[in-house]
Amino acid sequence: MEAEDEYEKKERVALVVIVVLASLAVASLLVAFSYYCYIRNKVSKSLRNHARAEYENKGGFSNSQVVTEKGLHVFTFKQLHSATGGFSKSNVVGHGGFGLVYRGVLSDGRKVAIKLMDQAGKQGEEEFKVEVELLSRLHSPFLLALLGYCSDNNHKLLVYEFMANGGLQEHLYPVSGSNALFLKLDWETRLRIALEAAKGLEYLHEHVNPPVIHRDFKSSNILLDKNFHAKVSDFGLAKLGSDKAGGHVSTRVLGTQGYVAPEYALTGHLTTKSDVYSYGVVLLELLTGRVPVDMKRPPGEGVLVSWALPHLTDRDQVVQIMDPALEGQYSMKEVIQVAAIAAMCVQPEADYRPLMADVVQSLVPLVKNHRSISRAANSSSFHATRSPTVLDSGKAGV
Repeated sequence: MEAEDEYEKKERVALVVIVVLASLAVASLLVAFSYYCYIRNKVSKSLRNHARAEYENKGGFSNSQVVTEKGLHVFTFKQLHSATGGFSKSNVVGHGGFGLVYRGVLSDGRKVAIKLMDQAGKQGEEEFKVEVELLSRLHSPFLLALLGYCSDNNHKLLVYEFMANGGLQEHLYPVSGSNALFLKLDWETRLRIALEAAKGLEYLHEHVNPPVIHRDFKSSNILLDKNFHAKVSDFGLAKLGSDKAGGHVSTRVLGTQGYVAPEYALTGHLTTKSDVYSYGVVLLELLTGRVPVDMKRPPGEGVLVSWALPHLTDRDQVVQIMDPALEGQYSMKEVIQVAAIAAMCVQPEADYRPLMADVVQSLVPLVKNHRSISRAANSSSFHATRSPTVLDSGKAGV
């Protein structure tokens, strides 16, 4: 009996020793595995930092294509600093509430516009976020495309497609003494700009849910490419509208004097019809060549809408307010139609204003008519070159 007890005692001791040794072995393995993971992470981090340093030193656009977020390219500050020649003053092409806009050339040769946010102010921070969020989701040939952005530490920059002819405002009101070359906009070009800008707003209002209200639509935010095709830009103040028919959103009043709809200015109630009012003001600018507010003008002429509105529905009076730069080179029938559209858009009561879809439908036939005339003129020119006798035999004056 004693021998059995002794045997069981030794067996228990042996079992305890085995358990202890097994526990130590497992603990050793865990320590070894943890150390392995630590070393691996350290080496991996070192490699990533080295790769990033090489990437920033190269600063090439081909590398930046790898880094994307929200479908946009994420640039380094160094890349954009290089693209603008160190943000040279000679490359400044504009200035807005956000900050300076520079002309830039990426390493792959593409021309871009780079907007550098002013360092101070939460408003700029908010505008930056709104533009990135919105323009990563909005895609229309009538909206300025956002190609990418930079958010390195305190540096906030937006990178857009380059529009060679700048803003509509610059061509309607050339600054005297400016070195830039601005061309006079003929009637056909003004019509096309009006239509393309309207299509930009129509997209925001009708093809996005909930609708997007631009809130700062004006002539300086309509940009023109090398062929004077228009795109709507600058979405820093944009706001999502109500998804209910006839609904509004309440917000503090922001925008530019002369373009802000009266009901929005008074109540802070914002709807898509607020943009329609601003569009009507731009139409008046295209018609008259006058800025929305100019208190240096004679009494009664300082505010464009109140001065022009009484003249818009009378054929004889419309002629009196037309832009002298047009030199009478326009179709009176078309002017009357555009003036009627403008009059509807700037109605004091928002409910009386049309939808942007209606504005587009009204302008499309006018622009198509000009295209038909241009094609006919080109065709006549072609035939005149090939067989002048055909024209000679025609009726006089045709």
